[in-house]
Amino acid sequence: MSLSVRLRHRFPEMALAIDFTAPAPGVTVLFGPSGAGKSSVIAATAGLLRTDAARIEVDGTRLVDTEAGVWLPPERRRVGLVFQDARLFPHMSVETNLRYGLRRAPPGPIRFDTVVDLLGIRPLLGRRPRTLSGGERQRVAIGRALLAQPRLLLMDEPLASLDAPRKAEIMPYLTQLKTDLRLPVLYVTHAPDEVAQLADWVVLMEAGRVVGSGSVSEVAARADLPFAQRDDAGAVLLAEIAETDSRRKLTRLVAGGASFWVPLLDGPVGTRHRIRIPAREIILATRPPDAISLHNVVPGRVQRITPEGARRSVLVEIGLPSGALLSRVTPDAVDRLGLAPNAEVLALIKSTSIEVLAG
Repeated sequence: MSLSVRLRHRFPEMALAIDFTAPAPGVTVLFGPSGAGKSSVIAATAGLLRTDAARIEVDGTRLVDTEAGVWLPPERRRVGLVFQDARLFPHMSVETNLRYGLRRAPPGPIRFDTVVDLLGIRPLLGRRPRTLSGGERQRVAIGRALLAQPRLLLMDEPLASLDAPRKAEIMPYLTQLKTDLRLPVLYVTHAPDEVAQLADWVVLMEAGRVVGSGSVSEVAARADLPFAQRDDAGAVLLAEIAETDSRRKLTRLVAGGASFWVPLLDGPVGTRHRIRIPAREIILATRPPDAISLHNVVPGRVQRITPEGARRSVLVEIGLPSGALLSRVTPDAVDRLGLAPNAEVLALIKSTSIEVLAG
């Protein structure tokens, strides 16, 4: 199963030329600065923008193929749309808003009670949209989109209008949604924390072009891609609990073929998490240090060294057995340690520097 998007379109201010294929189901994130063309890709996929040329397929179903003369109208594409603003009907209750989506949908597997419980909105059913918080409104909007029985869910910066507390409120629901419903999701954002928590596949966009794509673990740790050029750059790894030491109040996670000790976590062995390790928190060494407080001394091999001119720093990409880390150091550190591609290196990481996210 896959999601394939290929389109060309010329705007007065920009030429759009997009081509990517992502595995499905799962969350494919379009990431890039404002004006990169992310929302135009959403509009074209939904059938709201008729591009000069396009071929868009979801699991073998063509939504549009200009060469073959195929162009399904929006109402036949079976896509669910969620925007920055919830766009609920103000005169309807939450339940009526939800059932509006269900009433217009073809028969499908997504049930009303399933969506209501998954999104935690049962206590809201009798209320009007104006009485809801921003996070509550977005959860209802997501529910309405799901009850339309979509073959593809399109989300155009759904958290952009929320403040940090409301964003934190809704993020666990989005994580649970992608785990439970197994829908393909095309998700637009320019927030790296949303990428780290939600993305399975990342498409990096700049000025109407795709400049890189791959799994979230691959893209986050590629020192030569724009995602790693940010101040908050860091590796994202898929992890699971391998061991818990209650006496030491530590949990050992396995990620990328390596072990990482973190402060004690709840959950049995095998529980899945994501971990994010900021590049600025990784110290490099070429031999094991003596008598230090660090719990994590992770062996790896240098894959790529990328200078960052404006910062006067260097990004070092460190290969693991099945993943990679990213470390931001000075050029002097690279010279003193004699680092070069294929050199063996140790990544030193404090347990408290590893951010543990939902699985």
